[in-house]
Amino acid sequence: MQSREPFTLTGLFGHPVGHSRSPHMHNAAFSAKGVPYLYMAFDIQPDQIGAAVAGIRALGMRGVNVTIPYKVDVIPYLDRITPEAELIGAVNTIVNENGELIGHNTDGNGYVRSLLEETNISLPDAHVLVLGAGGAARAVAVALAMRGAQSVMVANRTREKGDQLIESLSSICPARSLSTDEIPDLIGLVQLVINTTSLGMYPSTQEVPIDPGLLREGQVVSDLIYNPRETRLLREAKQRGAIVHSGLGMFIYQGAEAFSLWTGLEAPVEVMRKTVEELL
Repeated sequence: MQSREPFTLTGLFGHPVGHSRSPHMHNAAFSAKGVPYLYMAFDIQPDQIGAAVAGIRALGMRGVNVTIPYKVDVIPYLDRITPEAELIGAVNTIVNENGELIGHNTDGNGYVRSLLEETNISLPDAHVLVLGAGGAARAVAVALAMRGAQSVMVANRTREKGDQLIESLSSICPARSLSTDEIPDLIGLVQLVINTTSLGMYPSTQEVPIDPGLLREGQVVSDLIYNPRETRLLREAKQRGAIVHSGLGMFIYQGAEAFSLWTGLEAPVEVMRKTVEELL
């Protein structure tokens, strides 16, 4: 029987993960580059995240992506995190360097690259409203602030969580935390509205994070959700004359950066995009 080279294992830690297109995207990229890597999705129960991170070492995995709800929770189990991940306060990619587990965050760079390519928004002229204050919100808000956004407002159901994010931002740009009740009075002042919550994600596709009637013509409305590709929020924003931006580009570019961290190779971005678009 002919022996074959063993696969180097990578994957996704989250809960739930059944909707994720990451395995298809990364396995297509590995195949395109001819590297013997395999990517799998792991649905981790909340009380098992520490054991799951320890499993990266035990199984000799090269690394994993981390998604909702563990981007903050994994940090105590890592050996160190990069300065950008520390500023963001969240990790979406773990790299195993000979047993040392290093936390990175590729979400912010992936988001900004996609936003600028697809909308041509001028960040120095943009006041931003971020809906949600989880790991993805932290990455996006910090990246926008670092790249010159005029101001950032964060609205979250739990005000305390929004306040914590504002502490990280206030040294970079003007920032404030809002209660969700304040959104109707302030949303008209912003040029960019970003949904970082899971409201509207498959299968709950009719959910929206805010009343779409608050949106106006000319605003850029961005949703980090990529499944469905056009959420109800984006569909209704478009009907009101807004410029819409889906989470697909961010998903592809954050994945491309993770691919390069694991393999040392330039990611085949177009292969990754084509794979995900066909699935959606």
